[in-house]
Amino acid sequence: MKVISIETGNFKLDGGAMFGVVPKSMWQSLNPADENNMCSWALRCLLVDEGDRKILIDTGMGNKQDARFFSHYYLHGTDTLQTSLAAHGYTPDDITDVILTHLHFDHCGGSIIRKDDQLITAFPKATYWSNPLHWEWAIQPNEREKASFLKENILPIKESGQLDFIDVPEPDMHPTHYLANVPFSRHISLRIVHGHTRAMMLPQISIEGRNLVYMADLIPSANHIGLPYIMSYDLFPYTTLQEKKVFLREAIENDYWLFFEHDIHTMCCNVQQTEKGIRKNKQGTIEDWLQSIG
Repeated sequence: MKVISIETGNFKLDGGAMFGVVPKSMWQSLNPADENNMCSWALRCLLVDEGDRKILIDTGMGNKQDARFFSHYYLHGTDTLQTSLAAHGYTPDDITDVILTHLHFDHCGGSIIRKDDQLITAFPKATYWSNPLHWEWAIQPNEREKASFLKENILPIKESGQLDFIDVPEPDMHPTHYLANVPFSRHISLRIVHGHTRAMMLPQISIEGRNLVYMADLIPSANHIGLPYIMSYDLFPYTTLQEKKVFLREAIENDYWLFFEHDIHTMCCNVQQTEKGIRKNKQGTIEDWLQSIG
């Protein structure tokens, strides 16, 4: 089995929006902003190779939108989804499954490519996995999230016939305690959280009792581990706060490693309780996590 980080480039978002109520005087030293108050963020995905199944988690932003769109997000860096896969010896045809944590454009944009003026799936042999609660939320977006749910990223997945759903419960129990079954994987289960957007899925990779959790936008970077560090993009910030509190206590008790999709500097870390609250402990790469198993 292999677990591989797939870098797909970087982009920029407003620092104030990314850190919410935390003042710039506190977050500026963590992730310095440019003259327009924009900070750089990673678009980091994950490949889980189980031999017979090659499972890609999220697909980055892609590059099919026009120049006006990218003028707002400053896509930069030399990595792309395709070149990163190729660097590890994989082609799009190798991917059997794509788990989309949620359908905001920076997490699913690479799922669909433009070819000969047609929108087609980037992974022609893969099943694309969402869940019914989030899919309905995305195709009938509210006014606040509408700009993040782009039809050209979402509808062609269903039109291709490659879309399937993982059953998840309605949010009537504390979501971070619920692990949804992934029928096609021996090593992945899904945590369902609702603070950032409805029914976001956090894949949890388990090997010999050791766990790596793909944090998506619950904790987008190591600098968001502190409880007040919650993005202004979150629909329900107080729900996010409660989800973080429960998850981070569990992460300490079980020595989970956290995999960050948007942290340009830190790929993975575990966490510890300190006098100032829960903070980053050891940081490293997936290889460091795998070595901790042995």
